[in-house]
Amino acid sequence: MENFTRLRSVGKLEQYSTARHQIGFYTNVAVTATYVLPESYDRPIKDYVFRACASLIGEHPVLSAIPVADDTQEPYFVRLPQIDLDQVVEFTQRSTSPPNTAPPSHEPAPDQDLQALLQAQHNTPFAAPRAYWRLCVLCNPENDKLFTASFVFHHALGDGNSGKAFHRTFLKALSGTPSSGGSTSIIASPQTPLLPNIEAIHPMPLSFFYLAKKIFQAKVWSPSAPGLWAGSPIRTPLKTRIRLVSLPAGLLISLRDLCRQEQTTITALLQTVVARSLFVHLPDHFYRLNSTGAISARRWLPDFITDDSMGVFVEGVEDSYLRSDVMTSVGTFPWDEARRSRRTIEAELKLEGKDTSINLLKYVNDFQQELCVSKVGQPRDKSFEVSNLGFVPSAMDPEQPSIQGMVFSQCGSVIGNAIMVSAVTGGDGCLNLAVSWQEASVDEQLVDAFIRSAADELRRLAE
Repeated sequence: MENFTRLRSVGKLEQYSTARHQIGFYTNVAVTATYVLPESYDRPIKDYVFRACASLIGEHPVLSAIPVADDTQEPYFVRLPQIDLDQVVEFTQRSTSPPNTAPPSHEPAPDQDLQALLQAQHNTPFAAPRAYWRLCVLCNPENDKLFTASFVFHHALGDGNSGKAFHRTFLKALSGTPSSGGSTSIIASPQTPLLPNIEAIHPMPLSFFYLAKKIFQAKVWSPSAPGLWAGSPIRTPLKTRIRLVSLPAGLLISLRDLCRQEQTTITALLQTVVARSLFVHLPDHFYRLNSTGAISARRWLPDFITDDSMGVFVEGVEDSYLRSDVMTSVGTFPWDEARRSRRTIEAELKLEGKDTSINLLKYVNDFQQELCVSKVGQPRDKSFEVSNLGFVPSAMDPEQPSIQGMVFSQCGSVIGNAIMVSAVTGGDGCLNLAVSWQEASVDEQLVDAFIRSAADELRRLAE
């Protein structure tokens, strides 16, 4: 790899991901979309997918970049001279028909083929000198115009919104592919420079009070949270488990209307429902849950960073839930908690990147040791994460390719939240949730029970 073109250094937020990946603490992220091709597309799906990938590689230079020296404290990106699509794109035939997504009131069945694929992919790390992304295509033997494509990528290459950007660009490229002509598997990498890391385009300010508080907690005294449930103590190795849950478009419409009436949001609602559903199945002596969520920082970055940019432009927001606040009487939902959750998210957005935990990464000397290895055996301090990518619309023109459902998922985390809940809504209007966790850190029966309770509560609220 010494002969590969050296690009820029890995940024501090990106390095958090290169360090976790290098020691097996966090593997990857995936954003999946189901595509429908028009009848005029009469060539094999592989031809259209390869030509669309060639267009994406030319438009997004990060797709031909990989981090190297990630076992050091000075990792950097290099450019692969070319991408062999036969190595990064995989085609698999479904064993069952894909779930029906229509009519809007119909309860979609779990997509078992996709769930199995994502669980396998989230347990498969990347290795140089191959690209640090994969496209896994599930083909439907009963319909050659329908396929599901999972974009699986290293978190240092992009955030969840980068996965949305990938699929928007992919759809655009599919719409522009000619109906004749072959495709090639070897794609030359573009010479376009990488987009800058977030630290290069945002001051990442820290107030004296915030910094003093964090130093005191790290060096002097950090109070433990009594009654906190956060799964088992931190342990290795990482083996990800995953469950997919799909809620119909009609239910989501009802929930959106209800959230507007109650002056809250779907994300804040999901956080509150997750907390309530976990408390139902946890022993009473657990009375506190700590949560995190991801929010996009793109809205306060320079204009050249858009929703179609691929990179790591994200930060976190933290919240806590008490059993006494969310476990109201039977049949009564704690809308005050959902409104409080919304205010917490809005307060973080108003800071526009000031006094957030990622701003502290510049003070880390050894990412692997300080942030990861030193925590093994220690109690976990985060219970669950809810990250919502929102709605990804798609024009339903029968003469053009379109996107139906979407799924956002991520691997379990050795040092992160015990349970990860990732949400997105595709062109079919269905809200899809991917619940992932580290095997042996959370009991599988607890996860399945909590999922059933959460889905039942959302259905009840939408009635």
